[in-house]
Amino acid sequence: MLFNFNFYSALLLLFFSNGILYSLLLLKKGILNDNQSNKWLSLFVFLCALYIAPWMLGFAGWYDHQPYREIMFCLPLQHLFFIGPIIYFYVQSLLNPSFKLNKTNFYHLIPAILYLFYNIIMIVTDKLILNKPYFFADGSDRDFDDWYQKLGLISMLVYFVLSLIYYQKYQKLVQQLVSFADDILFKWIKTFLIAFLSMQILQILFYIIDIIAPSDNKYIGSWWYFFCFSIIMLYIAITGYSNALTTKISFQFDSLKNNKVFLLASSENEITTEIDFQELPISFAISSETFEWKNKISTLFETQNVSQNPELTLTDVAKSLNTNVSIISKTINQGFQMNFNDFVNQYRVEEVKKAFQKNQHKKSTLLGIAFDCGFNSKATFNRAFKKNTSLSPKDYLSQL
Repeated sequence: MLFNFNFYSALLLLFFSNGILYSLLLLKKGILNDNQSNKWLSLFVFLCALYIAPWMLGFAGWYDHQPYREIMFCLPLQHLFFIGPIIYFYVQSLLNPSFKLNKTNFYHLIPAILYLFYNIIMIVTDKLILNKPYFFADGSDRDFDDWYQKLGLISMLVYFVLSLIYYQKYQKLVQQLVSFADDILFKWIKTFLIAFLSMQILQILFYIIDIIAPSDNKYIGSWWYFFCFSIIMLYIAITGYSNALTTKISFQFDSLKNNKVFLLASSENEITTEIDFQELPISFAISSETFEWKNKISTLFETQNVSQNPELTLTDVAKSLNTNVSIISKTINQGFQMNFNDFVNQYRVEEVKKAFQKNQHKKSTLLGIAFDCGFNSKATFNRAFKKNTSLSPKDYLSQL
């Protein structure tokens, strides 16, 4: 098989090979662990490896020799309309165990499928019907048509935004549901989305550079873009493979339609519940029912020290008060003007302050006191304490 080794082809081959390798490793990991997100990330890395293949093979001489030139023209390697939806599916599968590729999600793949059919039509027309070049008469690879590249870039940017919206909604959701939100915010997803956005910014920058200061050799100029793209691809592959994120919170949310989030039942004994995100103005008069539930919640936290449970959830509070999650969520949002995570941490901070008043900090470490009061990490403790007192724990102690 033809492959002219040189600086440009060999370096991209190194990234391409690693991309294929990590794609297979992620797929294996996904199959063995029955993990959807690893399978989607595997597909993303595979598509990224294919994306750099034309430039790698081009510098290896494939566009200059037959039948390799025909193969390059007939085989679509840059699946730009697939990459965006795959990213969106990956983020959803990471954050939501109930995510499935259903009919609604399948619609996101229609543009990519139509482009594949378009490629088939071009090949059949040129090779079988006309038996001469028509679609490929100009001797160019259709994957690099200007309209396709620009629409592909727009598609990926749109799905980046949708993925970001989904992640932000998840962040708000866990703040409403658990008292240990910091532990399951999955900062890897934020890092991943930044890396993915960097790929798009990189392409835009090279577009601008090509307009302002075009390179004498267009192919070498573009090679640097694919080289930088490959570095980001490999970073995502390695980091994604080493990140084992799991969440047990099943919810339903459509980034395209509305802001409502529904907490899905985790067992047959539970029902699907809408989570309240509405924060009303302080001057807003709450209903008598909300006021009644507000008193019940306050009594529960003040008499039973439930905040000391480091894994306390909204469901736990609802069960303790023999009601449903929706009522507790609505009461804390509208009655106390805060989310569940901040509400619980407020009580934990008060317990820490009481411990300080009793001079327990002279017998135990600050972190030990924090753990006794329900915090499960130093970072969460420091952040919550400063949010409630405007002081760090040490600064607060110095003022006693």
